[in-house]
Amino acid sequence: MQRLGFIHDMLDVKVLILFVTARANYPMTLQEIYETCYVDDCLSYFDVCTAIPEMVTSGHLQECEEGKFVITELGREDGATTADSIAFTVRQKAENLINRFNRQIKRSSFVKTQIIPRDGGEYSVIMTLDDEVSNLMTLELVAPDQRQAIRLSRLFEKKAEMVYNLTMAELLDAEDELDD
Repeated sequence: MQRLGFIHDMLDVKVLILFVTARANYPMTLQEIYETCYVDDCLSYFDVCTAIPEMVTSGHLQECEEGKFVITELGREDGATTADSIAFTVRQKAENLINRFNRQIKRSSFVKTQIIPRDGGEYSVIMTLDDEVSNLMTLELVAPDQRQAIRLSRLFEKKAEMVYNLTMAELLDAEDELDD
């Protein structure tokens, strides 16, 4: 029986990994590579787990830090040569997933949180929002317990821009009222 989809053998897996890692702006873990390559039901996690060490050995990928991989110059050259063999729909899906990955990593570099225990069992949650140039906002809130501190941290990571925009709008509206 003929297998449907783009992935038919290990070479197809490696071509797709080269395609994705060439477009990644940041080092990727094995899991992130798998998630951005999973555009075809014929791809399995075990295929990616097998392909990546082989690609490191062949010099197409390099482990740049513990558990994170980047494409090498050899990988870029071979990936550019083989990219045309990827089906158009697979290429489009992979590009969408890698663009989302790049946006998420870039955003996470701008939004930071830190939880610090205080005396009395309370926790300080320090939340910062930066842009490419500098810090836009640093906010410190006190949570009565660790569970709420973690919740504040996670929610700020999701809604940092909204918190910043609401704060700016509220303060600037209040300033207009003072001028009247």
